[in-house]
Order: sequence, then structure tokens, then C-alpha cells
Amino acid sequence: MDIQQLIEIDRDLLLKWNGSGSLFWDGFMWIVSDTKTWIFAAAMLLYIIFKNTKWTHGMLIIVMLALTVTLADQFASGLCKPFFERFRPTQDPELMYLVDVVNGYRGGRYGFMSSHAANTFAFALFISLLIRNGWLTCILFLWAAIPSFSRIYLGVHYPGDVLCGAVSGCVMAVLVYWLYHAIKKKYFECPQYISGQYTSSGFAIADIHLFYSVLLLTCLYIVVAGMMVSKYLHF
Repeated sequence: MDIQQLIEIDRDLLLKWNGSGSLFWDGFMWIVSDTKTWIFAAAMLLYIIFKNTKWTHGMLIIVMLALTVTLADQFASGLCKPFFERFRPTQDPELMYLVDVVNGYRGGRYGFMSSHAANTFAFALFISLLIRNGWLTCILFLWAAIPSFSRIYLGVHYPGDVLCGAVSGCVMAVLVYWLYHAIKKKYFECPQYISGQYTSSGFAIADIHLFYSVLLLTCLYIVVAGMMVSKYLHF
């Protein structure tokens, strides 16, 4: 299979997954794709980090997390998009009139790779490696997949843009986590936890349940806000 065949498969998948003809799903995906939607869930994770670590250790984690997302974002948007110059589906002269757009949104000119996918998967993997809880890892990767898919639904990215963005974000997360782990091992205590009340890296399971609650409330907000957006905005 050559690169042209892969591009054609990518286009076929985009046309299959883009839009739905449902105003509810248009509003739902519009809200899911908005980074501000996830602020409270991110704030809860920051609370969990500082509650379960010393202040200096917590600050190191925040710096490393910021570095992870910054590297993922700049690799996707600062390097790959201007280098590859691949049109977004909504900007591609050969395809743009076949793509369903929501609220007139077409994004910037180029779309390879998806910075949404790079950032969310980088965030999800770094937090998963940090906290080390199986259920949390599954939920974080499911969370990362939903806003990433919304970019295909909205027609601003091909599936290939999202897949490559997700992979690049995971690579950045692993590299920065290695750096964080080396610094932690040298300057901070690294006890091993075997209690059922804590993860192996020392985060309280009860605090992770608080995060699940905030995430559930965020999902309820998305449903309500999505219905309101679909009713009051013109698509």
C-alpha cells in the first residue's frame, strides 16, 4: 500500500465520520471540542497532585506537565503543520464543499498534525504514568479520544491527522516523563505504596474518585450545553 492509497483511505474515513445531520450531535461535538469545557476536570487533577505530594514535588510535576503539552503542541502546530502544508478538510479545494461544517467553523489553513489530539493524549499519558491506576488510565485515554474524534466530526482534521497527533503526543509524554522520573529519583523520596487506599506511586484512591465525579459532572454539562447550543446557534 503506497502513500496515495493511505491518503484516499483517510479521505474516505473523514467523509464517513464527518457530521451526522443531527443538531444535537453538532452541539455536543462543538462543546466537547472546546478546551474550556475541561477546565474543572484539569483543576481537580492539579488539586490531586498537590494534595498527594509535597509542594516542591507538586511544582516539579506541574512544570513537567506544562512542558509535555507545550512540546506536543509545538511539534504539531509549530513544526508539522507549516512543514507538511496539508490542507484541513474544510480548507481543501478538492473536498471543502463535501465536508459538513458546524457553526461556520473551518479552522486554520493546515491540519497535519492535530494539536488537539497531540495535547490531550500527551496529557492523558503523562498523568497515567504519574498516578499509575488502571481505571484512571482507561478513562483518561477515553477522554483524550472523544475531543480528538470531535475534530474529525467537525471536519477540521482527517483521521490520519488525529492518529499521528495522538502518537506524537504520547511520544512527548514518555520522553518528558523519563526526565521527570530521573529528577524525582535524584531529589525526592520515592516510597513504594502497597496499601489498597493508594496507587503504587502514592496517590489516594479516594481522590481519584473525586476526579471521576468532576468528570461525570462535566459530561452532564456537555449534554446540556450541547442541547442549548444546537437550539440557539445557527449551523
